[in-house]
This record gives sequence, C-alpha cells and structure tokens, in this order.
Amino acid sequence: MPNTPTSPAAGHLLTLLQLSDSALPTGSFSHSLGLESYLSTEAVHDEASFTLWLEKFLSQSLAYTDGLTVRLAYEAAGGAELARIDALVTAAAVPRQIREAGVKMGARMLHVATNVFPTPELEEYRLQVQSGACSGHPGIAFALGARGAGAPCADTVAAYLFSTITSLTQNAIRGIPIGQNAGQRVLRAMHAPVLQTVDMIFGLEAQDLGAAAPGLEIAQMRHEHLRARMFMS
Repeated sequence: MPNTPTSPAAGHLLTLLQLSDSALPTGSFSHSLGLESYLSTEAVHDEASFTLWLEKFLSQSLAYTDGLTVRLAYEAAGGAELARIDALVTAAAVPRQIREAGVKMGARMLHVATNVFPTPELEEYRLQVQSGACSGHPGIAFALGARGAGAPCADTVAAYLFSTITSLTQNAIRGIPIGQNAGQRVLRAMHAPVLQTVDMIFGLEAQDLGAAAPGLEIAQMRHEHLRARMFMS
C-alpha cells in the first residue's frame, strides 16, 4: 500500500477548521448581531433578501470590526499592542448587546484556544483579560491560536469571516426560516464576497477599526426592545 505524504499545510489547516467550526462552543448560535431586527420588519424574509443582507453585513460591518481585528491581532508585536487593539474594538462596539456579545464569545473562544492550542501569546492575553486590563474578543483569541499553528494571516482572516457567515446563516435557517439547502446555497454565494473582503481588509489601517454602517448599529440597538426575541443580540 503506497504511503500518502502529509501536506506541510495540514497542521494549520486543521487548526483553522477546528477554530472556525460552527460546533465550537462560543455561543454564536445565540446571537444574530442585529439580523433579528431586520427579520422583525420583514426587510429580511427569504433566501434572496438574507443573502443581500449578509453581503452588506460582511463588507460594511464585519470587515471593519472583527475582520480587521483579526488581521491587526495577528500582526501585533506584543501584549501592549494587543491590549490597544482590544480596547479599540471594544470601544467601537457602540450597541450594548453587541459589546456584551463580543465579551461573552471572546471569553469562550479564549478558553477553547488556550486549552487546545496553547501558546505564550494566548496565555499572556488570557492573563490580561483575567486582570481586567483587556475585555476579551473572539477575533484576537482566534488570530493568536491560528498564528501559533503557523496559519498565514490571509487564511486566518478568511476562516474567521466565513465562520461568522456560517453562524449567521445557521441562525437565519432557524429565524426566517429558510431550509438547509437554501443555507448551503447562501454559503456558496458568499465565497467570492469573503475573498474580496479579505483583500479589502489588507488595505485598511488601524484607524479604520469600527467604521461600521450606522443603519446596522441602529438595528442592533433596537433589538433589545423587540417584544419577542429568539437571539441575545
């Protein structure tokens, strides 16, 4: 039986797959990140309208918040720089629910990453969060875990973006609802936009962090006042 050589990329690929798996216990299934407000007004009501919303969310919000955070954290030189990125992305989360969601999911991502993919950088960040010096953000923990495994920065950003897209699609399947096949069509349609957004993120500066769409932020603020809610944000 012939030997099958192991690809040198397999190690970091498997790490990215695990960190970006929708089964990772970060609590993302509890958050719509503002989508539920659009469902309540029926602005998003089917596969086509959800796909359009998702594209706008990706390019006008996620790119300038979590996506850029992942890149900056990956490129960060040390703990002081990570603390600054943590402070910036926390301050940029204007809606209270979104800020709290980031802290909750960040704590879970950091717990998983430090237990499964431990590195000195992750441990330092964990101690910063534990001491209160940092709030904790899932994108930072994700970036440090992926960098420790040797994953390229662009692959790390793409994996994080697509992981968020997948979580939102799973929540749309339940919330709209759309079928599982429709969800897979949406994910396939998002391949090109995700890659385009990765390219865009590498053209941004740290000062662009938090430049999200005001309409989305307003929808995220309105969510906590909805009469009935399926999601925490």
